[in-house]
Amino acid sequence: MFKNLTGVFLLFFSFTIYAQEKEYNDGHGGKVKLPLGDISFTDKVVSFKIGNPKPVPENSIAKDAIGTPNFNDTTVTGFVSLGTGGELVLAFTDNALVNIDGPDLYVFEMGKYVEETFLYVSKDAKKWISVGKISGGNALVDIGDSTKVGEIFTYIKLQDAKTPTKDKSWPGADIDAVAAIGSAKQLSLNALYLFNTNEAKIKPAAKPDLDKIVTELKANPLYEVVINGHTDSTGNKKLNQKLSLDRANAIKTYIVTKAPALKTKIKIKTNGYADDYPVASNNNAEGRELNRRVEVFFIPIKK
Repeated sequence: MFKNLTGVFLLFFSFTIYAQEKEYNDGHGGKVKLPLGDISFTDKVVSFKIGNPKPVPENSIAKDAIGTPNFNDTTVTGFVSLGTGGELVLAFTDNALVNIDGPDLYVFEMGKYVEETFLYVSKDAKKWISVGKISGGNALVDIGDSTKVGEIFTYIKLQDAKTPTKDKSWPGADIDAVAAIGSAKQLSLNALYLFNTNEAKIKPAAKPDLDKIVTELKANPLYEVVINGHTDSTGNKKLNQKLSLDRANAIKTYIVTKAPALKTKIKIKTNGYADDYPVASNNNAEGRELNRRVEVFFIPIKK
C-alpha cells in the first residue's frame, strides 16, 4: 500500500502490482466481479454536501461509502444516504478508474430501489465530466461515451437527482461503496527522492527501489503502464511541462533498459502534466513537494 510521505520514496518493500480478482454481492441478489479485488474501491472522502431533507444521523456518515461493501442488514448501517439533492465526492488513492471496453464503474447502492443519481469523473476534482446516471436498479456505469479509451481518473462525484421518495429516514441515494471495474494500480513516486532539482537524471539511491518495479513486471507482464510526470506551480509553465515529461521518460527508459524484453511485451505510455493536476496546495512548501511527483499506473490487460 502506498501513501504520501514528504521527502521519501513512496514505496514499501512489500510492493506488488498484482491483486486477485474477486466477486462481491451487488446488494440486489447478484454478483459483480472486480479484476483487482479490494484495491478497486474508493479510499477517501473529499467532500460531502448533505441534501435536504436529511437522512437519519446514523446513515449520514460519508466514510461509510469508501472501502469494500459493508452494509449490515440487521442494524441498517454501513452506508450513507445522500439526502435529497446531496453530493458526495470520493477519491481513489492506491488505484484509479480507467476507461475500458464495457462497464467501468459499479456503485453499490442499497435499498429496494436504486434512486436516480448523477455521476461525474475528474482528474483533479475541479473539472468534472458527466458520465450519466444510475437508475432503475442498474448501478453499472460505462464512462466510454464521455471519455477516451485508456483515460485515467482519480475522483468520483455522486449527486442525488432529487427523485421523489417515500423513505423519510433515507432520502436520496443510499451508497455503500463505489468500485472501479476498469481499475489501475497506482504508485506515486516522490520527485525529490528520484531526481535533483530541475533535473531528470535518476539518482543512484532510487535505482534499487525502481528495480522492484522491473522485477514485478518481468515476473508477469500482463499490464499496460502509464507514467505521468508532475511539477509544482513555481517556475515557467513550458519548462515545467518539459521537465515533467522528461522525468516520466526517464522512468520508462530505466525500466526497458533493465529489462529489454519488456519493450515488446508491455506498452508504456508517458505524459508530462506540469502543475495541471496538483494533489496538494501550491501555497506552501509541503504541498509543493507532494505535487512534484511521478505517478505510475499499472493497467491489467485482458487475458
